[in-house]
Amino acid sequence: MNPHPFEIFQLSKSILRAVIAEGYQDPTPVQHAAIPEVLAGRDIMATAQTGTGKTAAFALPMLDRLQSREPGNTAGAGPIRALVLTPTRELALQVEESLRVYGRYLSLRSAVVLGGVSMESQYKALRRNPDILVATPGRLLDLMQQGRVRLDQVEILVLDEADRMLDMGFIQDVRKIVSKVPLKRQTLFFSATMSTEIVALAGDMLKNPVHIETTRASSVSGNIAQKVMFVDHANKRSLLAEILKGKDARRVLVFTRTKHRADRLSRHLSDSGVSSDAIHSNKSQGARQRALADFDGGRVTVLVATDIMARGIDVDGISHVINYELPNDPESYVHRIGRTARAGAAGIALSFCDASEIMMLQGIEKLTRSPLVADEDHIYHSETIASLHSPRAGAPVRPSQWRSFGPRRSARFR
Repeated sequence: MNPHPFEIFQLSKSILRAVIAEGYQDPTPVQHAAIPEVLAGRDIMATAQTGTGKTAAFALPMLDRLQSREPGNTAGAGPIRALVLTPTRELALQVEESLRVYGRYLSLRSAVVLGGVSMESQYKALRRNPDILVATPGRLLDLMQQGRVRLDQVEILVLDEADRMLDMGFIQDVRKIVSKVPLKRQTLFFSATMSTEIVALAGDMLKNPVHIETTRASSVSGNIAQKVMFVDHANKRSLLAEILKGKDARRVLVFTRTKHRADRLSRHLSDSGVSSDAIHSNKSQGARQRALADFDGGRVTVLVATDIMARGIDVDGISHVINYELPNDPESYVHRIGRTARAGAAGIALSFCDASEIMMLQGIEKLTRSPLVADEDHIYHSETIASLHSPRAGAPVRPSQWRSFGPRRSARFR
């Protein structure tokens, strides 16, 4: 019998059994590079394209290390031994689910704490003494201040979507949390984008980290067909309706910049006979989970979302990502369109660009180092707007200048 490809990592039999049960075959490049380093106990700073298995790249070796050695001082009975911080509730839930799947044959316990749900249910989860805690920063700080969570025996700290965790919306909360974690620990940073400024901010949190870059930071999968559609703002809704009539638009994720626009657009689509729902930070966590479940289950064809869904949504078969409005920062473009073409599949990313968004488009192209191909084959194409994008119209803005185009919201309200 041929050995399973994941056997090269010498993971425990219980973890390998779970990997095989999930149908995993060849490890992805980030898994090949990161798993041995994590197993060796090294700090990691890894960047890899979205949809390439970053969660398994840290979760599998973390589970292996935790189950293979006795915990340290357990005078407090059931210490939290690993902490995973994520920027959004959806990503926290997804990571914790992955930990349960990969650790199904282990005795390790995990729990998740996040905003928007009952504190009492999370008190109950913490009373079960989880070995691994997955958390969003705001809710974790609340629980720490109540004396419900202690981090003084954490052995492994993970920042998932590390670039977002270390930007100005989260950095203060993250630093407060990290200050309560032992200095003697293993620290793992994983993300699809990582600016030099963020790397500098993270320097004091890691010790001699191994830098893993399986693809250039902020690069986009070659399986995603990216196009820009120059269109007047007043015609965007009609252009979207035309695209959704296509037979290939099977499961479509549409991004807007504002919660109000997401709600209005979803209502318009529903009134037009398109099964649609909206998801954003003003929705209750229950409503967000229902919308995501309906989208994943095919009961909703179109999910209209703000950038809380740019990270942490792993739904199979998303045929199109449509940027109805370009994002407030170019990094979010990379994360948005990475929701399609997951795990080697193919996908389509369409970006609507009106006259006010030309500089945003230039910022995206500068970051990804790849000009978007213009799709002029639609009745709403604006040659006037397209001409503003020509090289003669002005040099692209630098990504470091980008945040002047839009405010970043406080992390505590995500």
